[in-house]
Amino acid sequence: MNAFDYEVVKDPKVFAINRLPAHSDHVAYKSEEELLTGNSSFRMSLDGVWHFHYAKNIKGAAEGFWADDFDTTGWDRIRVPAHIQMEGYDKPQYVNVQYPWDGRERLTPPEIPQEFNPVADYVKLFTLAEGFEQDKVCISFQGVESGFALWLNGKFVGYSENTFDPAEFDLTDYLVEGQNRLCVRVFKWTAGSWCEDQDFFRFSGIYRSVYLYSVPKTHVLDLSIKPYVADDLQSADIEFKALTKGAGTIELLLSRDGERVIEETLTLSDSGENTGKFHVDNPVLWSAEEPNLYELFITVKDAEGKETEVIRQLVGFRRFEMKDGLMMLNGKRIVFKGVNRHEFSNKNGRVPSRDELITDLTTMKRNNINAIRTSHYPDDSALYELCDIYGLYLIAENNMETHGTWEPFERGAQPKEYVVPGNHEIWEDLLLDRVNSCYQRDKNHPSILIWSCGNESHGGKVIKEMSAFFKKLDDTRLVHYEGVFHDRTYNDTSDMESQMYPHAADIKAFLDKNKDKPFICCEYTHAMGNSCGGMHYYTDLTDTEPRYQGGFIWDYIDQSITKKDRYGKEFEAYGGDFYDRPTDGNFSGNGIAYGDRTPSPKMQEVKFNYQNISVEFDKSGEEFKVINKNLFVNTDIFDAGITLSANGKMICACSMDISVEALTSKSFAVPEQILDAVAAYRKAESLKGSDVEFTLTVSFALKEDKVWAKKGHEVAFGQTTVGEFFSAYKCDKPLKVVLGNSNLGIYGDDFSALFTYPSAALVSYVYCGKEMIEKAPAPNFWRAPVDNDNGYTMTNDYAQWKIASLYSTLKGYSLADMKMPDVVPGQNSISIKYKYFLPTTPKSECFVTYEVFGDGTIRCAMDMDLVKELGDAPEFGMMFKLNADYDQLTWYGLGPDETYVDRKRGGKLGIYRNEVKDNFAKYLVPQECGNKCDVRYAKVTDKRGRGMMFFGKPFYFSALPYSPHEVENAAHPFELPQVHYTYVRAAMGQMGIAGDDSWGSRPHPEYLLPKEGKYSFEFFFRGI
Repeated sequence: MNAFDYEVVKDPKVFAINRLPAHSDHVAYKSEEELLTGNSSFRMSLDGVWHFHYAKNIKGAAEGFWADDFDTTGWDRIRVPAHIQMEGYDKPQYVNVQYPWDGRERLTPPEIPQEFNPVADYVKLFTLAEGFEQDKVCISFQGVESGFALWLNGKFVGYSENTFDPAEFDLTDYLVEGQNRLCVRVFKWTAGSWCEDQDFFRFSGIYRSVYLYSVPKTHVLDLSIKPYVADDLQSADIEFKALTKGAGTIELLLSRDGERVIEETLTLSDSGENTGKFHVDNPVLWSAEEPNLYELFITVKDAEGKETEVIRQLVGFRRFEMKDGLMMLNGKRIVFKGVNRHEFSNKNGRVPSRDELITDLTTMKRNNINAIRTSHYPDDSALYELCDIYGLYLIAENNMETHGTWEPFERGAQPKEYVVPGNHEIWEDLLLDRVNSCYQRDKNHPSILIWSCGNESHGGKVIKEMSAFFKKLDDTRLVHYEGVFHDRTYNDTSDMESQMYPHAADIKAFLDKNKDKPFICCEYTHAMGNSCGGMHYYTDLTDTEPRYQGGFIWDYIDQSITKKDRYGKEFEAYGGDFYDRPTDGNFSGNGIAYGDRTPSPKMQEVKFNYQNISVEFDKSGEEFKVINKNLFVNTDIFDAGITLSANGKMICACSMDISVEALTSKSFAVPEQILDAVAAYRKAESLKGSDVEFTLTVSFALKEDKVWAKKGHEVAFGQTTVGEFFSAYKCDKPLKVVLGNSNLGIYGDDFSALFTYPSAALVSYVYCGKEMIEKAPAPNFWRAPVDNDNGYTMTNDYAQWKIASLYSTLKGYSLADMKMPDVVPGQNSISIKYKYFLPTTPKSECFVTYEVFGDGTIRCAMDMDLVKELGDAPEFGMMFKLNADYDQLTWYGLGPDETYVDRKRGGKLGIYRNEVKDNFAKYLVPQECGNKCDVRYAKVTDKRGRGMMFFGKPFYFSALPYSPHEVENAAHPFELPQVHYTYVRAAMGQMGIAGDDSWGSRPHPEYLLPKEGKYSFEFFFRGI
């Protein structure tokens, strides 16, 4: 084709013109010395500033801009790589299932939008660098969204679709001496875009690097290295293939840690197809636990013996197979402790930097994540080698998702013929080409265990053929595809049963009936906002059900984009914040890491549930069992130790020699040193009449620095308690009581409390001469809804409890109900009992009793007989409103991050300190956050340590700058009011946050407050 015809953009059968064959991602250098620098002189980067023109459709595009005499000096300038939507053109648009054009133009596959389908024209002027070999020069586009045509010096070079795989062209015949003029026209949507309906922000443009590369006369075009490890793991063969041009030789040197393992020389064949098979005895195997790698140095020489290029390829020996219905790695049943990872940056969209990528992998390894699913497309090539090095298993997913075609089919809005690709042959070549591109680039990476056909594209013959093609190309890996769950016609498309968001109980039930395949969750524990409740049900199942082999959390990082509000303050924006319509709003925020790449509080639970070493104490606290879930390593590769704390303060610590072989368990006695310290401390405290709670913590930490963490990084822990922190409160200090007509005053040496009746309760609490409360404490039954709550209409179902929190009254439903509080004197205390009338249907009541002691301590007791028709409450506790000067928090309870009844396993009992504002999590939409479970005491103070202390038997506690109602009213952090108060909530309990999914799954019943019977709760507070 000598000229470009726009009609090919609409034709799914045309997805490449003059594009070079896909090949491995190896990098060639001119010499070993150059290789050490990491900069290849065979490559010339075209990244940087390009001339740019934007049009909203093809009609507005610059006609003939590729002509040599077309003047673009007046055009805009744009940076490459970048999405045009991140550079001020068009707008970012987030949609999940629906296609971005839905409701704008009514289209049927493979039609493409005509009225709004942005066209981005780029021009780059370049001159080949001096010394840049010009025998053959090609260009590589690592990623262009979603289709583009290419011209050089006025001549049409080629065309390519496929957003996420490289596209390369031979420029040799189009180059001229001196300055060359490269023109690229990028189409936002092509026919192939029907197969790119992933759950992400929709962008376009040249968003990955562009470079020229020269090809020497003797050259390796493609490289394939397949290690085959023997059944007994004692030997391996390497199947080596190289596609070459030119005559000469290839010298191969395989080494590990400087030891030469293989040295061979191959004479290049005339056909260009070169093969070799080499044997290795006692290979050191690769796994995520021990990512052992060999280096293969390939030296290419021409027919005269001159070195033309040097290649370094990492090689990992591992045997991955399906055996007896289980996925096995190096002879062991593997468990995927994984995450889905969208390639995303809050600064640059789908263009994360290498530093951001390394941050992701480092954070994953530090939090016991061992696997990534590249959802739902091939990532930038850098990811794969880093996973080889860091030790992370990969499900390498092909670029395909058509969710918006089969979702309307399943709900009856479209016929089955609407589903893409289904059995429609017009899509087959395009998708097989994508499979080939996915495989060829990444085939040499040991971290890839499984290929995936794509995501959420229903079933059909085309996807079956994609799976078959993967298997034809690669006999060392398995093939995954979840969509057959919706269409079982070709059930063997996937080697394993893969489902999204089943409940753990449903997985077990499925496996009880279906025993032919292992089971993974390619997506589970939907981490939207404050979520991941109940995750442990899934991770526990991997210990009891062999054929359940783990899953991949959805997902790793919030897809948010840093933006400024109208006052110039930065915030994390989500769908709709760019006036993008249609949109699916904050459904882009599902990460266990925030958009700024810092771990969210959910990560704490992930790290614990994914840890490979478990510690279980017996009831006495004098013995514990260590369960080593690692597949290959002994626990003795870690430093092990035990600490003893009394009432949260560490009093003793010692190291231990803990050696437990992989996949075994062993019991250990708590060291005498620790037990003696317990006995001595207990004796000393008993003489004082004090309660004491001991906490024993066994911990495992790195013995040496790793690429992803320093020595001392904790990889696993287990904890238990002996005794209790608090049993009862006693005080013998005297009180003075003043009984007025409308108020009851109670006075001690350094405090006073004023109770009003009948319209209010505790209206004043003065300690050391200062008023401590801004408003009378009141019963609270509400929490700001989390994203999962909105998914199952919690706000509708529980709305009466919000009203009860806002509008409870002491006045009664009528004047006849109005009643004075009960006042009961005690020996060294006085009790005042109030009756709150709640505006619910049917009517309900709550009693609050304050018992005031002579030292200023107040016991607060809540009691409520439940009305069956109301159901369970989201929360049952009291809320205090303090001055915002009290902005420091110390607590003895679970931490350091927030915990909830269904997400607290990862919390470690201890004493923690932070600022009140630090407890307000950075979820995209403000929602319930900052809760602390199993709190023994909490201090809310100013910066001088003066304030209030709350204590009692383990209870729930939070201190935040906003009330639940203020939080609920805000859709973004900038919508929250200025901080004036600190809101303290002490509660008997709060409903779980859930997390099985975010569109209907409620908290598990065991993580709800009771629906019947009686709520009773007491705690204590005083000034400090």
